[in-house]
Amino acid sequence: MTATEKDLTLTVERVIDASPEKLFDAWLDPETMKRFICPFDTTVPTAFSDAHEGGRFEVMMRVNGKDLPHTGTYKLIDRPNRLVFTWESHASRDDSEVTLTFTPGTGGTHVKLTQVRFVGEDQREGHRKGWTSILEKLAAVA
Repeated sequence: MTATEKDLTLTVERVIDASPEKLFDAWLDPETMKRFICPFDTTVPTAFSDAHEGGRFEVMMRVNGKDLPHTGTYKLIDRPNRLVFTWESHASRDDSEVTLTFTPGTGGTHVKLTQVRFVGEDQREGHRKGWTSILEKLAAVA
């Protein structure tokens, strides 16, 4: 692992007109996950969540007819403030980690998503676009 791979980080932020509790819970409920953890024209035929610290999740994204599993382990569940999990997919490092914070404020909840550790710049930018789309969809289902 190079220093560049270790240091690559992205942050995506959005204010969503919903409570922190509702937004936080969406990330742990498989039926809701299927509705928003699907960037662009991706679909999610199956999702699973064992929502406790140390529990695992899986989101099966279907892209152009191909199923691509996205899995991880919940590291921290601090409802409704902070959620931390690993992010394992075909386009990420197995030690990549995502942190979500939910802060109430004017106009709704400020959602901040930070992901660390990428293979390279292209993968980081792909994830930035994907997470941006996912937060847009979260706003639509909230």
